[in-house]
Amino acid sequence: MAATPVPAEQRRRDAGRTRAEILEVASAEFADRGYAGARVDEIAARTRTTKRMIYYYFGGKEQLYVAALQAAYARIRAAEQRVDVAHLDPVAAIRRVAEVTFDHHEADPDFIRLVSIENIHRGEHIGRLPSLVHLNTPAVSLLGGILERGREQGLFRDGVDALDVHMAISAFCVFRVANRHTFGAIFGRDLVDPARRPHYRTMLADMVVAYLTAPPPSPSP
Repeated sequence: MAATPVPAEQRRRDAGRTRAEILEVASAEFADRGYAGARVDEIAARTRTTKRMIYYYFGGKEQLYVAALQAAYARIRAAEQRVDVAHLDPVAAIRRVAEVTFDHHEADPDFIRLVSIENIHRGEHIGRLPSLVHLNTPAVSLLGGILERGREQGLFRDGVDALDVHMAISAFCVFRVANRHTFGAIFGRDLVDPARRPHYRTMLADMVVAYLTAPPPSPSP
């Protein structure tokens, strides 16, 4: 008895699900073991596919790692782009962006690990992804628009760069997740303790707003 042909649309859906499953497992494997330590055989064993199919979908280990990096950045940028701040005043808007970044970094520690691993490799692989420039531009543009509104309303000082604000927000959020173990061992404080979460979330937003609303520094004599 002949097998019933699988419709093309179903094949595309199945391929999409398989690719997404491989990427999810691979992201966790790279985050746990690093680029050098991750094994394609292990990724295949943890998915409903084979090593051959992984190479079919992604081309090889390096391409799979790059795809995992790209997906990690896409998640945080998608979260930022879902933020509706047009109806908020500039101070509330900048606080909201800081809070969304805080929430995402806490909820996606694999993103922090993957970025840390890529920095160990001196950005060797991410530099081959020109699409990330376009992916990251909306995040900076969002901050730039908020800063411009704040300056126009006399709330924010002049001379503040949107990329600097993005860096400051990211630095706090990344440090809290990436350094929790060493910080805890040295100072005896768990940076991701749920009881302290509201404090750190508010602290981040307060610091950013304080920086934006502080009077400009006096010129050096």
